[in-house]
This record gives sequence, structure tokens and C-alpha cells, in this order.
Amino acid sequence: MAFIILANITAGSQTMLLSSSLFEAAFNSSPIGNYLLSPTPEATILAVNDAFLKASGRRRDDLVGVSLFAAFPANPDDPQDTGEAALRASLARALASGQPDTLPAQRYPIRVMLDNGETVFEERFWSAVSTPILGAGGEVLCISHTTNDVTAQVRAAAAMRESEARYRALTSATADVVYRMSPDWRGMRQLEGRGFLKDTLHHSQLWLDEYIPAADQAPVHEAIEDAIRNKTPFQLEHRVRRLDGSEGWIFSRAVPMLDTDGEIHEWIGAASDISERKAAEEKLRDLDRRKDEFLAMLAHELRNPLAPIGAAAELLQRARLDESIVRRTSQIIGRQVAHMTGLVDDLLDVSRVTRGLVQLDHAAYDIRIILADAVEQLMPLIVARRQRIDLRAPPQAVLVSGDKKRLVQVLANLLNNAAKYTQEGGVLQLAAGVEGGQVRIEVIDNGIGMAPELVARAFELFAQAERSSDRSSGGLGLGLALVKSLVELHGGTVACESAGPGRGSRFTVCLPCVADAARGDSGPGDEQAGSSGRQPADGLRVMVVDDNVEAAETLAMLLEADGHEVLVEHEALRALDRARHAAPQVCLLDIGLPEMDGNELAQRLRAQPETAGALLIAITGYGQESDRVRALAAGFDHHLVKPIDTDSLYGLLAGV
Repeated sequence: MAFIILANITAGSQTMLLSSSLFEAAFNSSPIGNYLLSPTPEATILAVNDAFLKASGRRRDDLVGVSLFAAFPANPDDPQDTGEAALRASLARALASGQPDTLPAQRYPIRVMLDNGETVFEERFWSAVSTPILGAGGEVLCISHTTNDVTAQVRAAAAMRESEARYRALTSATADVVYRMSPDWRGMRQLEGRGFLKDTLHHSQLWLDEYIPAADQAPVHEAIEDAIRNKTPFQLEHRVRRLDGSEGWIFSRAVPMLDTDGEIHEWIGAASDISERKAAEEKLRDLDRRKDEFLAMLAHELRNPLAPIGAAAELLQRARLDESIVRRTSQIIGRQVAHMTGLVDDLLDVSRVTRGLVQLDHAAYDIRIILADAVEQLMPLIVARRQRIDLRAPPQAVLVSGDKKRLVQVLANLLNNAAKYTQEGGVLQLAAGVEGGQVRIEVIDNGIGMAPELVARAFELFAQAERSSDRSSGGLGLGLALVKSLVELHGGTVACESAGPGRGSRFTVCLPCVADAARGDSGPGDEQAGSSGRQPADGLRVMVVDDNVEAAETLAMLLEADGHEVLVEHEALRALDRARHAAPQVCLLDIGLPEMDGNELAQRLRAQPETAGALLIAITGYGQESDRVRALAAGFDHHLVKPIDTDSLYGLLAGV
């Protein structure tokens, strides 16, 4: 009926049937979905073409004669489904104006039936045009409603917006910037991101010659020209100049975008701020360089004492040496061994302190005792260099809480540092006073001084090594790092200053004072007697076990010279067997024995009745705190580190 009406309007009654067929054919063959609606509020579907049936998945018999809003009802469970209301408004406007009304892309879910018979609403988006069909008298005969399913386009646009939002979020969340450049890189087309890079790049469109420093311009230009010439991606690390004039580093990479002719029409790139990474790399290179210098210095410092030790050993092999030469030679060996031991102790000390393995024995000490002990330790060096030291101590007792040995070590290291880097005949000063509840200790010298860059990192590991290019003053550059760690463990601070090379140095240590308390030291008179004052032990039966034959034999000779009977073994099992027969009173055991280590040997000696009560002393090169703990847990009474302090050993033997 609808097609007859249209044919009658356009062609006249004599051709109505033919025109009706033509209109129906044109209507159904249109690629755009279309249906004819009655000009009533119900909008009854009068006709529907094949394109709409295909797009909606419906049958013609189900739609013709049915209200549009009944055929495609709104989803009652979807409060955002406003498609029906928008469609009713559009049809009303078309009827009222007699003019076509365009409805832009509109969300209009449609009801569909699944294969299992279940009915669901499928989200769809449609654009539509409602065109009134007027009769001869201007009345509206019907409404031609054309529809276009734009679901794919809407979803693509939404995906594009989401992608754009993610892109914006990404560029906002990182320090990177993304840019678009002209084909010749002479102009920036777009810039996104944040941080100093965005500000710097945005400040200058022609950025190549202006935030890039002169030294880096040539390689950057060369890399860009190669990329343009070869139409290949560009990437380069280079410096940039910030707006404030400082310099940073970026990693820039870009890819060429080619047109259909294979020509570059723009570049898409990204730049990352790598300033922190570059600074870290430079710091690692500096540490690596200083490590190499330290190893070279360590080799130098260890070779120095080996030379006189070797010469002394060769001298002792010669016949007919008088007693004075032998004594002097042994003294040389003793001093050099003590020097080497000090170097090794410094290394181990730094390792223990920096890893937090040092345990302090806290007690209250008069700072005057600490000052006096430190000066006493350094007097031989000060005298040898013909220097003068001015000691200024408080007139009354000033108590600090700490480990006396470590506090003396701090001041001795500072005095040693001052003496080494002050010319012969120079003056040192050690002064202490109380300020604001703290004792302030200053070590001042008139020596070679320090350059500002060295002052800034004087307390770093190995930094001191650079103060003397010929290394004639010795040292491993560990002392000041150790001082800083030990002072901080005592709750204090340490600082240094120098007016420059040749103008001396000042080191200041501040430690918290404590109220009067039980003192851990009554004065220098209660120190343990040294070798000159020791009481020799009565003759003991001592067994020495060490797989190093020469080490065992020299230790045995020392003990025999002190009046002891010494048994020497180099294997753990032989030592066990001999101990059962000889029942030694003291066993000096190396830890690093083959087949059975010294800890296991100690356990088995404790299990034998003949040696269950013997004094067991570990003589070892393993000097870490964990090594001492393991040795004591295995049954050792004492733990001595090679080369051993003979005074300490004699003291232990005297107590048997």
C-alpha cells in the first residue's frame, strides 16, 4: 500500500502499478537501511527495505504493521538507554516542520534472540534521517526513515580516544617527551610530555643548535644526517642544555614516517632524561678508577716491608753473624711485620665497620686519657720526623661514653694522617674542649693541606691515596673512612677543612659528653704490661699444628726460646694421635688445615681425656668476627690472628 501511495503521488494513476513496482525495487535495493513510518505517534512501520533487515537481523513479517517503538523497545534495565526518547523527538520535529530531521550517531541497543532462545539487548549505534513524504495538499503521507549502523565507527573512535588517553597518561606519568619533527629536523611540529625536557625543547623549535652544547653538536648532526640519508631510525645519547644553563643527558630516538612515494614526511620520536643514569655511571667509573689506584697502592705498600724482610732473611742465612747484627736484623723483621699487620688490620677493620659488624664496649672515659694514649702511640713517628706536637687538654675531667680502643684509634689515625702529610720539623696540635654538651677535639697541622675537591670527599674510601702522587707517605686511604665510621658509631661527627694546598689541615671530632659515671679507665698506669714487663711462663708442653712447615717451625723456635717443650705436627690426624700419647697442656692450632680443619680438630681434642682440659688457641689468618665466633663455639679458648702478637701469646701462656 505504501508503495502505491508513493507511485500515485509521483506518476499518476495510469502508471500507478508500474511505478509501485519500480519504487519497491529501488527501495529494497538501496544499500542504506530504510523504512516507511506512519505519521502517527505510534510510528507504525509501513515498509522496510532489505538493507535494514540485514543490519538489524529481523524479518519483514515481524516488523510491517508494528509500531517502531514496539518492534525496537528500550531496555528497561538500562538507565543510559536514551535512544527511544531521541528517536521520538526527531520524528516529532520532522512532522512539525515538514522538513528532514537528522539524528547524529545515537546509542540504541536492539533486542536480539540468541541461538538458545534467550533474548538480550545488543549495544548498537545508529545515525538516522527522518524525511516527511508530503501529499499534493502538503499533508504528510508517511515518513521515510533512513538508518545507518555506525557501531563499528563509534567503537573505533572510542578506542582511539582511549588510546589517546593512555598516551596522554603515559607521557604525563614519565619524564619522557614525545615529539614530531619536520623531515629535515629543522622544526618541531608537536611536543608532548613533561619535565625539564619538555620545557627545554618547547623553548626552542630549532633545538639542534640552541639546550645541545657545542661539543655534542657535531655527533648529533652527523647521526641525524645519516638517519635522513638512509631513511633509518635515529638514536643517540647526548647532552642538553637546560633553561637554567645547567647540562643534562638525554637518550633520543626517532623513526621516519614515509609517504606513498617512500619519502620522509615527518619523524616521530621520544627523548628520555638519563641524567641520573649518567651520573651513576660516572660515579661507578670513578669508583673503579679509585679501586685500581687502591690495588696498585696496596701492592706498593705490601712490597715495601717485604723488601727489608727479604734482605734480613738473606742476611740471617750467612755464617758468623755477631749477636748485635742478629738482634738488629730481627728488629727490622719485627717492625716490618708489624707494619704489614697494621695494613691488613686496616683492611679488615674497614670491612667490619662498613658492614656494621663492630661491637663497641661502652664505658665512661676521661677524654684526657684518650688524648694521652693517642699521642703515646704516635710519638715514635713524630719523633722520627722531628716534628713537635702541642697537646691542649681540658683542665678537669671530661667524660665521654664509648669504646676506649676505638676512640684512641680515631685520634691516632688523625694524628698519623697529620704527621705523614706534614713536612719534617712541622707542628701538630691536638686540642680538646667542651662546647654545648659536646667535647670538641681538633687535630691541626701546618702540612701540605688539601685542595677543595679533596676536602669534599676526604672521608670516602681510598680518597686519601690522591694526596701524595708519589705515595712516599704510604697509607691505603682507609684511615679517614674508618675514622668517620667509628665516630658516627659513637654518636658523633667529624669534619675537615683546609685553606688549600700548602696551608695545612684541620680535622674536628665532636662527641657527646656524659654525666659523671663509673670510669672505664683510671689512668695510663693500669695498662697491660708490654713485652718488657711480662712475666715469663713456667715451661709448658705445647703442641703446634700448622700445615705451613716454616710457620710451624718458627713459632716452635720462639716457644722453645721461651723455655717451653714444643711438639710440631702438620697433619690433623697425626696431631690427634700424638696428643693422646704426649698430653700437651697447650695446643696452638691453625684453622686452615687439609683433610680436617682446625675447628673440627679442636672439637676432637676436647673429646679426648688427655687434652680435654688443655688450653686451645686458634692461630689463623681468618680474622673476621664470624671466624672468631666459630672458633670459640668449636672449643677454642682464644683466637689469635696471624701474624700473631707474641706479647698476647706469652700473656696467655703465663696464665696456664
